[in-house]
Amino acid sequence: MKRILPFAILFLLLVGCSGSGAGSSYQQITQEEAKEMMDTQEVIVLDVREQDEYDSGHIPGAVLLPVGTIEEDTAAQVIPEKDSTVLVYCRSGNRSKTASAALAELGYTSIYEFGGINTWPYEIES
Repeated sequence: MKRILPFAILFLLLVGCSGSGAGSSYQQITQEEAKEMMDTQEVIVLDVREQDEYDSGHIPGAVLLPVGTIEEDTAAQVIPEKDSTVLVYCRSGNRSKTASAALAELGYTSIYEFGGINTWPYEIES
């Protein structure tokens, strides 16, 4: 029993520290919820596609931060306040999940992922 106890404690510590805790997760929302937030709140709409994709059409007011460039410095240039409400999208919803998780890991606390522009039923500008 004495041999098992340290391993049990270590296991509980590792399990407790892995996964998404406060400040290290994001919320997935519908496109309708995202549009409502855009219309009623101060939000940062973040497009995490590449420059050519952004140039071919994006959600009005969206700022570009390609998922492959997300790090502490680049994120801070686009999202200076870690408690800003950030709505994240890409083309189909895969990169936006990766980007949202990366931003949450950097300490951003109000991240909402809403999928891809390929199913966005609202206005798009180029």
